[in-house]
Amino acid sequence: MGIISRGFSGRRAASDVKLPPGQYLTKDFPVLSAGPTPRVPLETWEFTIADGKNVVQRWDWNAFRALPSETPTVDIHCVTRWSKLATTWEGVSLDTLFANVKTDASYVTVESYGDYTTNLPLKDLMGGQAWVAFRFDGKDLAPEHGGPARLLVPHLYFWKSAKWVHGVTLMRDDKPGFWESLGYNNYGDPWKEQRYWE
Repeated sequence: MGIISRGFSGRRAASDVKLPPGQYLTKDFPVLSAGPTPRVPLETWEFTIADGKNVVQRWDWNAFRALPSETPTVDIHCVTRWSKLATTWEGVSLDTLFANVKTDASYVTVESYGDYTTNLPLKDLMGGQAWVAFRFDGKDLAPEHGGPARLLVPHLYFWKSAKWVHGVTLMRDDKPGFWESLGYNNYGDPWKEQRYWE
């Protein structure tokens, strides 16, 4: 029998890790919030998709959890400069949530319990790039990390992955969300260091 199990390749050396500019690795999962942590009972939680006038899709917690889920393993990067690699989540893809939605909108406003918002191009939520996540590292998502459900958009800085999410509103024109209206970059690509408005 060999000394190394089949398929084991060892840990990546620090020199093998490719991080966005200005980021450092952390094993912790720092908690950063602009206000108090909402405590959302599952019996009142809902997720909606609205077109600016009407709600076109709505799920309560049971209906949402009945949807097919995925378990992406992704790197996440916070605008405060920490990065956490190979994080494992479970959630429902935005492709699944938008499967029956017809729209010519180009943008969305993501809305959270606690009145937080963030804005995104709709294309950044589609094509296997984003999820409404309800589990992290095999456990239900803790309230301080956005539970019962948060948006997960790992290719953008983590403030775009809104905590305590309860819906999206489709928009033809872009409109800055909470942090974007306070000076954070409107898009937030960590590989281009789009931290703040220029």
